[in-house]
Amino acid sequence: MRGHENFKLCEQSGFCKRNRAYADKATASASSWSSPYKLDSKSVSLKNGQLTGVVIKTLESGGESVRLPLTISFLNSGVARITLDEEKRQKGEIELRHGSPARKERYNEVQDWVIVGGLTVDQDVKPTTEQDKTIVSYGPKRNFQAVIRHKPFSIDFRRDDETHIQFNSQGWLSMEHWRPKVDREQKEGEPAPPEPTEDESTWWEESFGGNTDTKPKGPESIGLDITFPGYEHVYGIPEHAGPLSLKQTRGASGGYNQPYRLYNSDVFEYEMDTPMTLYGAIPLMQAHRKDSTVGVFWMNAAETWIDIVKTKTSSNPLSLGIGGTTDTQTHWFSESGLLDVFVFLGPTPKDIIQDYSELTGYSQLPQHFALGYHQCRWNYVTDEDVKDVDRKFDKNQIPYDVIWLDIEYTEGKKYFTWDKDNFPDPIGMQKHLDSHGRKLVIIVDPHIKNEANYPVVDALKSQNLGINNKENNIFEGWCWPGSSYWIDAFNPAALAWWKSLFAYENFPGTTPNTFLWNDMNEPSVFNGPETTAPKDNLHFGNWEHRDVHNVNGLTFVNATYEALLARDDPKHQRRPFVLTRSFYAGSQRQGAMWTGDNLASWDHLEASIPMILNQNIAGFSFSGADVGGFFGNPSKELQTRWFQAGAFYPFFRAHAHIDSRRREPYLAGSPYVEPITQALRLRYSLLPAWYTSFHTAATTGEPVTRPMWYVHPSDEGGFALDDQFYVGDTGLLVKPVLKEGATSVDIYLPPSNVPYYDYFTYETYFGQGKSIKFDAPLEGHTPVLMHGGHILLRKERPRKSSALMKFDPYTLVVALDNSGRATGELYIDDGESFEYQKGAFIHRRFRFSSAPHAASSSASKQDGGDKETHLSLVSEDLNGAPTKQTVAFVKSMKDVKVEKIIIVGVPKAWAARTEVVVHEDGEKERRVAFLYKGPEKGRAGWAIVRDPGVHVGKGWRIEF
Repeated sequence: MRGHENFKLCEQSGFCKRNRAYADKATASASSWSSPYKLDSKSVSLKNGQLTGVVIKTLESGGESVRLPLTISFLNSGVARITLDEEKRQKGEIELRHGSPARKERYNEVQDWVIVGGLTVDQDVKPTTEQDKTIVSYGPKRNFQAVIRHKPFSIDFRRDDETHIQFNSQGWLSMEHWRPKVDREQKEGEPAPPEPTEDESTWWEESFGGNTDTKPKGPESIGLDITFPGYEHVYGIPEHAGPLSLKQTRGASGGYNQPYRLYNSDVFEYEMDTPMTLYGAIPLMQAHRKDSTVGVFWMNAAETWIDIVKTKTSSNPLSLGIGGTTDTQTHWFSESGLLDVFVFLGPTPKDIIQDYSELTGYSQLPQHFALGYHQCRWNYVTDEDVKDVDRKFDKNQIPYDVIWLDIEYTEGKKYFTWDKDNFPDPIGMQKHLDSHGRKLVIIVDPHIKNEANYPVVDALKSQNLGINNKENNIFEGWCWPGSSYWIDAFNPAALAWWKSLFAYENFPGTTPNTFLWNDMNEPSVFNGPETTAPKDNLHFGNWEHRDVHNVNGLTFVNATYEALLARDDPKHQRRPFVLTRSFYAGSQRQGAMWTGDNLASWDHLEASIPMILNQNIAGFSFSGADVGGFFGNPSKELQTRWFQAGAFYPFFRAHAHIDSRRREPYLAGSPYVEPITQALRLRYSLLPAWYTSFHTAATTGEPVTRPMWYVHPSDEGGFALDDQFYVGDTGLLVKPVLKEGATSVDIYLPPSNVPYYDYFTYETYFGQGKSIKFDAPLEGHTPVLMHGGHILLRKERPRKSSALMKFDPYTLVVALDNSGRATGELYIDDGESFEYQKGAFIHRRFRFSSAPHAASSSASKQDGGDKETHLSLVSEDLNGAPTKQTVAFVKSMKDVKVEKIIIVGVPKAWAARTEVVVHEDGEKERRVAFLYKGPEKGRAGWAIVRDPGVHVGKGWRIEF
């Protein structure tokens, strides 16, 4: 296991230790503490939706105060953005040590990589000024307020006259200003220099693991306390291997004693239930309480730590028994850069993620194949090995879509080459895969082997396209190939060069069905501090690596994404597929992520669910974990349970280490291969629901997999649950088996009179705010429930790959609520191109509704009192105004129909019905047979319409 011995604890990180100590000093001083930051009232101005001013930092040592320019932007969406800079650094009025060529400013270009929209300001906001206070009402309904106090500087963010978020209410705001290094050595014949008033031990250099950071700009961290009054649960800030509801970090019972850390790192076989850093960082936190969600996005790409403390206030004796509340106090601190924070006041989880997605971009709408099953290991050793695996999947009638090649496909770990002995015919290998509609993914990492006569590294060096060291010479480190250099993807010239490398003529052996995997992009440097690049390395523009570390992985994936676009004719571009290990806010625009080098153990399976849910609520839906565990050899039971769970990951891939046993699904043997195959076929049958859910994520930002608190924001019983979840808007509630030897699970159902139905048996359950036991034998299925009121679509014909399902018919499954209604959507496009952006798609809403009318049959009058109703299932167009591309695509799908409609939860009054009436645009009215199955032994009544013959792209109505 890679534990804390390889990575810093807070007490080993100078700025983390200093910020914690500063907060402790303020807390210990209690009422006598006053934050030294004050907003100069005379400087405050609000113009064109932006409030500007200067915050003055008073120094304990006296002397010149520090000027910190403040900007608060009030956006049209109702989001507020608060930015604080440092005037001397901003103007370049500082001196760097060691003759460093690094930039003098605080890093101010995160926005260029992260923000893609949503910055339009509300120019109609007006301030109200009181003594030492400025109040700005904003938001679409003007029900938001920013109450800005001048002395000391703080901000309360209010919604509907209630404070929901507070900045600097504890007085922990800290911006370490530039100052020259004072020589503390006493020289002969001169008086002793003054003793320092602060701990300067890590201001000017810092060592860890044999590496020394020279810190040419001195101390420059920023810190701020952000309080959520009345909120007990906070979520987000991935990536960590812990529970969804974040724990306290300052020694509370059951909590941690370290802050959550965000510093993208190569942490293999990572520990469970810890706040230590992992591969990616999304500094978005959401606070939730009953019927209210708010959030903050801390936009800073440097190393960041977050402390969480929860304080309870007891109830007032006069409050007639109403209980107390919990405030969550968080403390954020980053090593460098600006203080740049976006504030979201909700009030719903959907509002938060939509506003955040408008800023940072929506999840990529992937190619359809990418939602199928991916088979990977380090490594498939030859092209014949690849074809043999492919044939065995077919022989065992197990579907899959993609096979992957790790680094051993290359010649001596040199990217953009093939091992000619083991992969002599990569084109022939891919033609073999393509004959079944399958794809190939190959790995290309950011480290480039330092070897003579390798044109790629020659170009990198000669054109100065790599990351540089502190002396501004190309940085050399150690990774899989041995001595290596790293592409600097911040450099526009490096981006153009990288794009050229993927051209088919420059990368022989690749085809339009070759896609990419970007690993090790934190970046991983085997001989670097904490297995990454030195912080005083230099990137394009002479920004230090410390400033950009967490966004580095995003820039590399961006380069690969752009390269895959550039390799195709602009008129026939296909959506890239890129998998990344390292990520930051905005990475969701470029592809998928996975949770890295996990372990074949039950606790890693269990941790995968909250980790993936956390990614989803942080805007990065296309996420998954290595099925079976990367390191080690899973037991057959664990492997089976992991496939059953993984079939409900948004990104579904099995992967294995080079030293592990081969464990393709067909090798599991009976009685394991059967439930694994069932899980894979279930995934494939539900691909229409998955693709529709991804379309929702790509247009609204809403998660593909959703935790209980997101779907049921009023039900406090679900706020801490992180082992069950919903799939998009489908109403499917999933509870995988995560414990060794378990043959049942307990599913929590919120209080409701809307029924849940077992997906496989139609047994009916009603939520009472407690858990219900469900049998889940290994040879069965993952427990899945359908929530009444939803309609989902699936395809029931087993195929070898998703491509072969394209023109298969659909089955509609209608799960009725307690009032006999249900709705659902279906989204279809060509599954690979960008033509959908021109209208080449089908988007339908299906609505089942009923209205009572006079009973007309004797059977309905004698069935126990159920009233006869007028029922209809309608298909409605959501495309909007059709384009010529819409018309062409609908025409291409003219033979795709609905072959079956299943209605679950039907009343006994339906027993006498034998047919339905079908009305379809452009077709004659027709009657179709209808079969009713009555309720029995706790199972709901259900009915089936076989072969209604309606087209998926047309409007129609079926009357029952």
